[in-house]
Amino acid sequence: MRTIAVSPNRKLQDYEEAVRDAGGEPRLIDRATESPAEVITRSGGLLLTGGGDVLPSIYGAAAHPTFSAAEPGRDDYEIALVQCALDADLPVFAICRGIQLLNVARGGTLVQDIPDEWPGSLNHALREPLFAIAHDIQITPDSLLERVMRAGGRHGQVIPVNSRHHQAVRTLGNGLEVTATAPDGVIEAIEDPSRRFCLGVQWHPENFYRTGEFRALFDGFVNATR
Repeated sequence: MRTIAVSPNRKLQDYEEAVRDAGGEPRLIDRATESPAEVITRSGGLLLTGGGDVLPSIYGAAAHPTFSAAEPGRDDYEIALVQCALDADLPVFAICRGIQLLNVARGGTLVQDIPDEWPGSLNHALREPLFAIAHDIQITPDSLLERVMRAGGRHGQVIPVNSRHHQAVRTLGNGLEVTATAPDGVIEAIEDPSRRFCLGVQWHPENFYRTGEFRALFDGFVNATR
């Protein structure tokens, strides 16, 4: 099944087009009418998209002054989606907020504000244009991320990415591994090697669907739904 359940946010077009270009059929989730279990039953994969901050109380922290909440109910619903997807071993691809939500769903914690909490950090919030390169990342050899990129013809462990976030993974959730970092040490990718496809990235690969730099990620994700 190649239907991809897509968590809704305010800027969906690039996510949907990236999925279509990889041969998948995006299906926008309706939190008001579909339970997480129903979504997973009807889908071949789960795409977690960007958006507002995950509620800090979920991972046992007080909110930083820069906290910007996601839509009401989104956190709990998407955490339940992750749990249902992993129980079914459904492929999961998590982008920006998605990587943070995936980590929290597995019991991890977050850096709530990189400029304040990560001394010497790079600029991780280069917002315009959407595909502007902000920094390089270093990828772990033979990780899922590296294998997928290599299968798409992108060789090497250092690649440039865009960046539009002020939060990041701090303490890893259960079963997750770090597979890419920025030069300042901020975590840029995590994955669960025990799953057929469970990958989170901190940058926005969907913004490159027109030029194809990260099509391999969507190809690998959609292919894993077969």
